[in-house]
Amino acid sequence: MTPAELPSSSTNRRLALLAVVAALILAAGATVAPEERIWSNLLVVSFYLVTLGLGGALFIALAYVSNASWNVAFRRIPEAMAVLLVPVSVGLLAVLALRREQYGWHPHGEGDAGTFWFKELWADPSFWMLRSVVYVVLWILLSRALVAVSRRQDQSGSVGLTTMNKAISAIFLLVYATTFSLASCDWIMLLEPMWFSTIWGVYNFAGMVQATLAAMIVLAIILRKRGPLRGVFTDDHLHDLGKLLLGFSCFWMYIWFSQYMLIWYTNMPEETSYYILRTNGPWGPLMVVNIVLNWIAPFFILLPKPCKRSESVMMKVAVVVLIGRWVDLYLMVFPATIAAGPVFGLWEIAAAGLLIGTFGWLFFRSFAKAAPVPSGDPLLNESLHYHA
Repeated sequence: MTPAELPSSSTNRRLALLAVVAALILAAGATVAPEERIWSNLLVVSFYLVTLGLGGALFIALAYVSNASWNVAFRRIPEAMAVLLVPVSVGLLAVLALRREQYGWHPHGEGDAGTFWFKELWADPSFWMLRSVVYVVLWILLSRALVAVSRRQDQSGSVGLTTMNKAISAIFLLVYATTFSLASCDWIMLLEPMWFSTIWGVYNFAGMVQATLAAMIVLAIILRKRGPLRGVFTDDHLHDLGKLLLGFSCFWMYIWFSQYMLIWYTNMPEETSYYILRTNGPWGPLMVVNIVLNWIAPFFILLPKPCKRSESVMMKVAVVVLIGRWVDLYLMVFPATIAAGPVFGLWEIAAAGLLIGTFGWLFFRSFAKAAPVPSGDPLLNESLHYHA
């Protein structure tokens, strides 16, 4: 692989410059714009980036424990995404630390429910921040172990390393299932401490996997056009990623509707508050846009088989889903922090620039540090000749 096969150094510099300029704009905005607006944008961006990195590790772990071979040829893509977890997690922890005290919650008045003592304990700023650090450290250690073992196999070709990664993957999945559900509640749901949903973790899991698949599709198409994955990433691989994206779009909608329908049906005030705010007034149209981007568009476009094998169609759908993920996170965070109505301007554009620039620069930087394919994996040949 030559440097010309990857985005040029000038492109990487532009991505880095985009991230730096966007960060400076947001820093300047902190002095002139409402503090809640800047912080909300930073929370959306940092949580988005962390879930993309975590999603890459999750994809790798699921492939190992299921003994899948079709994905091996392009496994360096989710590996490079997983490597992002270190810097972006530090960024997320910094953003959370800015609001550490404000996440704390205390019951109001007399006659509060008997379980409120636990909520007050759970939302204690010190305990809340300690949990956040533990989540992130566990994700980083296990994801880096997965990537390190995979890259070590390039030199040794040992089948034993595949077995080792299967064991690490099983541990990762057990840790992930618990910690990500708790983290999504701690970092997002606790913005509205009186509201709760028992499937909030599953809902965030669905959105994370959907966005991860969309990002992998975009990156795989770019890398195939530029050379590193030319002749490696095939239309059959693209087809299967398209099927997964279609499936998880439906799963996202299923969980969205399950949550909404149960809350609507029971009609309990402490539950309906979340949707009353987001489905009425100025937030209502954005909720419709959320469903269109995350389910209606990918569902109807990806149903025909030829669409899932078309680079141009898959690229467009993947970009739509990635925008939809931003809208979804925006609807989780902004109504809780800026209830008056949606806002979109310079600070949101800067946040989008920070997201794209940071992710692009860190990904291509990581991807270039290893061989474009895991040459030592015993399943590589099967993956290269895979037919969907």
